[in-house]
Amino acid sequence: MADDERNKQVLAWVERVATFVSEEWGLAPITGRVLGWLMACDPPEQTAGEIADAIGASRASLTTNMQLLTSIRLVRRFRKPGERTVYYQIEDDAWAKVIRQKLAAFAAFDDLAREGLELGWDDEARTARIRSARAAIAGLAGLLDQAGGQARPGQA
Repeated sequence: MADDERNKQVLAWVERVATFVSEEWGLAPITGRVLGWLMACDPPEQTAGEIADAIGASRASLTTNMQLLTSIRLVRRFRKPGERTVYYQIEDDAWAKVIRQKLAAFAAFDDLAREGLELGWDDEARTARIRSARAAIAGLAGLLDQAGGQARPGQA
């Protein structure tokens, strides 16, 4: 496959990542483009200019998104020894971090649901809805246990 065609396919995939990140996580599409590009690019470390050129972003919007991604530690910022140029690279454990964050959020919601059940409701319909939320979270934890996952909600 020609390099031009391969690059078009990679950029189309990067755009699908951007759409997913935007629709599922509520982040700006450019954030998804950066993540997608950093997952697929070669070499794996890229300058801000290289990323901006690859995904068609302005330097200003890229800077804001790089600050976000580095602050949540999905992307790392570094310099090579003896160079002044700043490089960015997706963290090796970026997706494990995302999963741990989501599990922690489920655990926190499970705590809220437990507190809700302790309010002494007279209405069984209300408690049934709260119990349903807790059952779904427990089901997720059970799936993780079956899959051999180490982290359970609340233990992320």
